[in-house]
Order: sequence, then structure tokens, then C-alpha cells
Amino acid sequence: MGSLYRSEPMSLCQLFLQTDSAFASVAELGELGLCQFRDLNPEASSYQRKYVHEVRRCDEMERKLRMVTEELTKDGIPIPDYIDQIPAPMPRDMNELEAKFDKLEEELSSINLSTKSLKDNYLQLTDIKNVLNKVRVLFDEGQRTQAFQSISDAQHGYGPIQANGNAFVGDDFKDTVKKETELKFVAGVIRRDRISTFERILWRLCKGNVYVRTNDIEFDPQALFHDDVEKSVFLLFFSGDRLTTRVKKICDGFRTHVIQNCPEAPAERNELLISVTNRLEDMRTVIGKTLEHRERVLNAASLNMKSWEIQVLKLKAIFHTLNLFNLDVTQKCLIAECWVPTNEIGTVQSALRHATQLSGSNVQSILNRLDTHSTPPTYHKLNKFTRGFQNIVDSYGIASYREINPAPWTIISFPFLFAVMFGDTGHGVIMILAALAFILNEKRIEKAKIKDEIFNTFYGGRYVVVLMGCFSIYTGLVYNDIYSKSINIFGSGWKNPYNHELLKNLSKDAATGNQVISLTFPPEVAFDDSKNPYPFGVDPAWNIADNRLNFLNPMKMKMSVLLGISQMTFGLILSLFNHIYFGSMVDVFFVFIPQMLFLSLIFIYLCAQIVIKWITYYVRPGMKFDKFYPGSHCAPSLLIGLINMFMMKAREDSFGTTYPNGTFVESENQCYQQLWYPHQDIIEKIFLFIAVISIPVMLFVKPFVLRYKHARGEHVHVHGAEEGAEFNFGDAMVYQGIHTIEFALGCISHTASYLRLWALSLAHSELSDVLWTMVMRQAFTMDMGYGGAILCFVVFWVFSMLTVAILILMEGLSAFLHALRLHWVEFQSKFYAGTGVQFEPFYFTRIIRIYEGLEE
Repeated sequence: MGSLYRSEPMSLCQLFLQTDSAFASVAELGELGLCQFRDLNPEASSYQRKYVHEVRRCDEMERKLRMVTEELTKDGIPIPDYIDQIPAPMPRDMNELEAKFDKLEEELSSINLSTKSLKDNYLQLTDIKNVLNKVRVLFDEGQRTQAFQSISDAQHGYGPIQANGNAFVGDDFKDTVKKETELKFVAGVIRRDRISTFERILWRLCKGNVYVRTNDIEFDPQALFHDDVEKSVFLLFFSGDRLTTRVKKICDGFRTHVIQNCPEAPAERNELLISVTNRLEDMRTVIGKTLEHRERVLNAASLNMKSWEIQVLKLKAIFHTLNLFNLDVTQKCLIAECWVPTNEIGTVQSALRHATQLSGSNVQSILNRLDTHSTPPTYHKLNKFTRGFQNIVDSYGIASYREINPAPWTIISFPFLFAVMFGDTGHGVIMILAALAFILNEKRIEKAKIKDEIFNTFYGGRYVVVLMGCFSIYTGLVYNDIYSKSINIFGSGWKNPYNHELLKNLSKDAATGNQVISLTFPPEVAFDDSKNPYPFGVDPAWNIADNRLNFLNPMKMKMSVLLGISQMTFGLILSLFNHIYFGSMVDVFFVFIPQMLFLSLIFIYLCAQIVIKWITYYVRPGMKFDKFYPGSHCAPSLLIGLINMFMMKAREDSFGTTYPNGTFVESENQCYQQLWYPHQDIIEKIFLFIAVISIPVMLFVKPFVLRYKHARGEHVHVHGAEEGAEFNFGDAMVYQGIHTIEFALGCISHTASYLRLWALSLAHSELSDVLWTMVMRQAFTMDMGYGGAILCFVVFWVFSMLTVAILILMEGLSAFLHALRLHWVEFQSKFYAGTGVQFEPFYFTRIIRIYEGLEE
């Protein structure tokens, strides 16, 4: 399994790079992604680094590119994605890139400034045009005459007048209105939402002596630009110079666009309207040309945007990495330290030689391996299949350096335990089809670069889902469960024991009045002796039996215990390989062996009893399987037997009494008190004694052995202590005590935790059965002719959607999380520390994916 079994061996390397070739060397290493550089200037701030000026230049180029991207987004111009690999530019190319970006920014800024000026002028001319049109209409409607009449009435004491809901005059009118032609007016444009407030302020400050008329401006689809808010044209009539100043100040306060010197004569207004219209047409032509030029500039820029972004990103990443290096005393050589996979040192040296040739330097870069006591980072070589399972493990914790990685076993155990809880062949097929859709469209999905987190979660685990579906098909066949229905391939090994008395078993359903048959399978009389056990899976007859759960629940419960203890035992065996690999023989003799004894003499012993009970005891007395006590078929209780073992309670050594005439009479409590095998009491007491003794051995021996070694001057390390910390006996005792209590209690709690396999399997099968009974079966009971056929089609789609939403997504998520917990807590806690540090090399591909939001 290579590095998937244990992480790759890592080496701390020292690089000596000539200043001329350092940039090219780092660029080549960035393409490989095999070096994790260490910061050799941890005390220096970002402003004290050698290449801080170059980093700032890159930041400035990024700012200019962001500005261009915003302009492209605003205009809806797509940015084509890159296809080919884009190499990192050399430092000498930075000036050329900066010149391009400066020119592009200056050109776009000039275009935007010109466009903004043209837009403002265009909107102002449009406002003038709208005012002239509306004023002509208002004058044609006789608004001046109405205003004169209103003001005259106010003069003669008729009180305030409100005309058409928006014209106000007051009773405090002091100016004498002699003729209608003496009325002055002001025309302009105002925001529509300010009209009510505008009229109120005019009425109060001008004491009601201003006549107001407004008219909304309609939306013009032919206009090049549109205001962000809706506007209206207003026309104000008043008399007197004093009101003129006050009205203009109010208009300025509301930021209205007042048309200066609006002509009163119709001929002058028409002449001005023609002039404004001609200017608008000329401006439309100029604006069109400007926008066409802007579009050409942006389209040309969009073709190179991805390339520019990646080039600047690589430049900035290289300079950031160079800032981690040290300068030697001659100022001509950069010194770097990095973690490199030992097997890839040759590849790194080849890349350095190639970089030296590209830079034209005559001095080769030097790579030296350093001896160190620092803990290396953890690195596993992964592919697209194993990455999903490794992510499951890494979500709990990164593997410690060179310890056994749970991922290879998780590839099989995780989807299998999921399928034990999710066992349904039909649902497994749906999961496989969904995962295959991701797998077959990998190239298109990768090219689309979808950033949705939920989608990427499902896509990243596509191979996990495939195996989950495959194992679900297998366990569904074992359970004989396909959409809550069974298939009959090999016939049945059960018969109806009441076949000759069917009439006696007929009863009437209280709700429908129909006759129903109560069908149960008592093993003593219903099992067909002429047939062997069912070849594969569960007999299909159990799907219709009334005592179905009485059979399936004990089977699944015991199966869960067997699977759980098997996985925990396997995890404990893996811890032995860790102890041997790291040379910790103290852990082998005083941790692993006591743990294995404790687990074996209690829990593996229980599993052996389960298997013996399955293969030894038969449904009828006197059959060939009753090896020890052939006189009875009553199997002993596992739970009572385990309790009696811990209580060291005596049990009977026979099932009953056989009289001289051959008659056998079973004892009253023989199912609870009987022995499995001769001398069972003594053997179980020995097992219990050894298991109890194992606990203090785990607790005390290792700390005292470590203290003895430390006293002799040997180097000892307590798991969980900081690297290089001095040995402390108290810390060792505390850690070992926690570890011992966790293991002893965990063996009990973890065994019970595996019963979730039974509980969720039962919940899934029952939910599937309820969904079939309450939805799909209802359509089959309807007799409505062609309408019934259509209804069946509709009900089928309802059943399908509920199946996907509830049984696959919700139940699947529940089973996934429970399988995750079983691996993280019950399995990995037996051998996996998970206290390592992830290997994070300097890698352009990962940097780009993070920049694009595809990785965190």
C-alpha cells in the first residue's frame, strides 16, 4: 500500500541558491509541489524582508487586475478560463506586466471619466427636453390662467385654494396681481418621491402663494442612460421678486434640476427643443463610439485576464517564499530549509539543475540533508480514489509521522459499516447511479470549477459513495430487502404450520371487515427439515411473517456485536505494529498484551459464545448439533451468562433429569443456569481474574519502567508531551491512568455503541416499509380504469421523490455520520494518535485553487 499505509519518509534539506537563479529555482519547485519551506526569519516583520518591494509591486498589480475584473463583471463580459499551464514569469518580465496594467488602467479610467461626463451631460439635456415637452403641455392646458385665477381669488379673501390635489395658495397674499402676464414661473425636474415634501415646504415657507403643477416623466426605452430614480417635471407659478429668491433656494435645497431661463414664448421653446434634440443626437453618436471603444478594450483584456492573474499570483507566491530564506555573509547566496519526501530528493535536484540552466547561471544549486530531532510533517501520496477516504481520516486528525494510517482499512470498513445500517439493494443502486454520474463527468465538472460547498462535498466523495452503494446492494441481498420487499430465488425453508387449520386462523379485520390470516413461524414446527439452510441471505418468507422482528432483531443485534468487537480487535492489533515499528517494547509487553487479554477474555469470549450458539444448538431436541448436551434444544442466554460470569455465580451442569424409562424432564431454569461446556465456571473465573489483573498492569508498570529508564540516563518520551520536554513521572502517571480508564470503560461502551448498526438497520427497513405501505401500495389498491393508471404514475413519482429525500438523503446522512463516529472513536482510538502536522508544500496548483475558491 506504499505511503498510504504509513506516511512518506521525510527529510529536512538545506538549499544553497545563487541569487541569480533563486527565483527560477523556487518557480520550478512551485510547479513540483514537493518542498515545504521553513521560515528562517521568524523574528522579522513583513516590512523587514528582502523582497518586500517586489511583493508590494505584485499587490499593486493585483489591485489593477481587480479593477479590470470589476469592470468586466459590471458589463457582463465573461472571462475565459485558462487551459494550458501558464509558467511563472521572470523578474525581468515584471516591468512589462506593470506597463500593460498601467496602460490598461489609465485607458479604462479615461474612458470611465469621459463616459461619466457624457452621461451627466446626456441626462441634463434629457431633463431639459422633458421639461420643455411637459411645459408646453401644461401651458396648452391653461395652467397660467388657472394660476392667475387662484391667486386673484386668494387676493379677494376667498381663502386657500387647492387645485387638482397639488396646487396651494394662501390667504396671506400681499403682492398685487395686476395681469396674468406678470406671473413668473420656474420649471425643472425633481425626484418623484420628494414631490409631496417639496409642495409642503413651498406652501409653508411661501405662505401658500405659489401655484405648483407636476407631471411624471415616462420611461424611455430608447435612451442610452437612465436615472437610478424616477423623476417628475414641476412647474411653479408665483409673483414678485421676493418669492423668486425664496423659491430658488427651496429648489436648491431639494437638489432639483431647474431649467434656467426657460422661454415663455412657444416659438422660443420650440426652437430650444429642436436645439436640445440635435445636441442629444450628436451626443448619442459620441457616447456610442466611446462605449464601443470601451467594449473593445474590455473584450481584449478579458482574453488575458486569467493568464495575468495566474502570472501575478505566481510572482507574489515566489517572492513570499524567497522572503523565508536567509542571505549568507557574501550577499550572493540564499539559504533555505525545507521538508522534502526522501524518495523525491532526486526529483528536486533535477528541478534545481533545470532552473540553473534557465537562469543562465554557471553555479549549480546545492542540496544537503540535515540531521534533526524535529518531527516531520505527514505526507501521503493520494489519487482521486483514495483522497476521499483519507479526508475522512484527516477530519478527525492528521496522522502522526510514520504511524499506521487508518485510510487503507477505511476504504473497506467504512462503506461496509454504512451498508450494514443502510442495507437495501434498491437504494444502493440509486446511490451507485448518482456517484457514476459524477465519475463519468469528471472532466466537465473540473472544467466548470463549481464553488458550491455542498456540491463539492458530494463530488469529492464520489468514490466513497460508489463503494457505499456497492456494499448496500450486498447487505440488501443479505437482508433480502429491496425497497422493503423480498425476492424469492432459492425457495423457502419454512412452511405454514397451520396450513391444515387455515379456517381456524381466519379472523375479520375490525376496520375493513375482511378476513386476514395470522402467519407466524414457530421454529419447532415451521422449519422444513428436508431443506438445508437458506443458501444466501434471509429467507424471503420472513418478510410476511408476523414474528419477523422477533427473528431479525436478535440476528442483527448479535451481528453488530460480532462486527464491532472484530473491528476493535483489529484496531488493537494495528497498535502492536505501531509499537514494534517505533521500538516501544514497553508498550508491547505492558500495554498491548494486557489490553488484548482484557478484550479477549471478556468480549471475544462473548463473540465465541454467539458463534457456538448459532452452530451448536438446534430448534428440536436430539438433533446432531447438540454436541455437549443432546437432550435439549434450549440454548442458554448470552446476557444472563455474561452477568453470571461477572458475579461468579454457580450454574447447573445438566438440562434436567433422565428417568429409567428414558423420559427426559427439563429443569425449570435450565435456559439461564446451564453450562456451555464442562468446567465452565472454573474457566470463566480464571478469565475474569486475568482480565481484572490486566488493568493495574496497564496502569502502573509502564510509568515505573519509564522512570527507571530516565534514572539511567536514557531518553524517554511520554505521548502527548511537547517535543523535547523533560520526562515527568507525574505526567506519565496521569496520561497512563487516562489511557487505562478510557480503554477499560471504552471496551464496554464501544461494544454497546456498535449496536447502532442494528438500530439504524431496523429504522431504515421500517421507514422503507412504511413508505411503501402508505404511498405506493395505495395506488395498487385503486380500481379507477385509465384514471387509476395515471394516478399510479403520479403516485410512483411521489414515492420516488420521498424515497430519495427521506430514505437516501436523510437516512443516508444519518448512517454516514454514525459510521464516521464508529471509525473515529471505536476503531481509531485503539491505535491512532492523530497528532501530526499536514505536509503543505509550496505548490502553484493548490495556491491557484485556493485563489479561485475551490479549496480552503
